[in-house]
Amino acid sequence: MYPTQRRPAYSKAPPQGDPRRTEGWALTEAARRMAEAQRAPDDKTAFLDAVRRNWRLWTIFQAGITSPDSELPTELRANVLSLSNFIDRHTVGVLADPQPEKLDILIRINREIAAGLLANAPGAETAPTAPAPSSSGGINHSV
Repeated sequence: MYPTQRRPAYSKAPPQGDPRRTEGWALTEAARRMAEAQRAPDDKTAFLDAVRRNWRLWTIFQAGITSPDSELPTELRANVLSLSNFIDRHTVGVLADPQPEKLDILIRINREIAAGLLANAPGAETAPTAPAPSSSGGINHSV
């Protein structure tokens, strides 16, 4: 994307507020970037950058759920950690053999988790205005 081109409104960083909206926005943005890279597979730099950014986001989530300050119930923490481990393994496979169709599952996971976070966020009945990340590093809120 060239600096002179306008980016879609949904790619703008959210204002500060509740962590669920921020996490939902971050997952949606990562999915958008991967889908964009998937449509231009010849741009290996953009492809690999989108995959690495998604991996970094999931690493932040892992740090948040393994933090002693995490408020998530134990079972939910275990489920998110299991999903994060899948993301790690799949991402390594994508980086080793970058094929556009391999991003499908990562995009789908991000979009589905984001939809749940945004639907359950306080004020979800109004237009989303995603906020700043949680202080403990992601997915660290009561369910």
